[in-house]
Amino acid sequence: MPDLVTNEFNLVDIANLAVAIAIILAGFLSVFYIFVGGISFILSGGQEEKIKQAVHTIRYAIIGLIVTIFSVTIIKILGAVFGFDLLSIVTWEKITTLMNDVVERIVGTGGGSSSAPSGLPSGTLR
Repeated sequence: MPDLVTNEFNLVDIANLAVAIAIILAGFLSVFYIFVGGISFILSGGQEEKIKQAVHTIRYAIIGLIVTIFSVTIIKILGAVFGFDLLSIVTWEKITTLMNDVVERIVGTGGGSSSAPSGLPSGTLR
């Protein structure tokens, strides 16, 4: 886990972040394409070619989802075999925190103009 006080990141933290983002993105895209294929199937109007294309979209999205699930399982098994906790970062809070910290470290702080004054919630006008 990165040292959030000094903003020091090592290669393992960045690799964990990349793996976590790839897994989450692959899962979301698979579910999205299952939805798109279902809508295409409903809107096909009985046309054989459109039905075939929608079924292929759903089939490949399900295959992608299965590959994503297997990849998480394989990463977890390899982590246990080699003594690494490769999926320790796959919580939404940890991902967003680490992404924010990496972006702040790369870009730098913008002078703190986006933070609200003490005692005022964000978005409150004086």
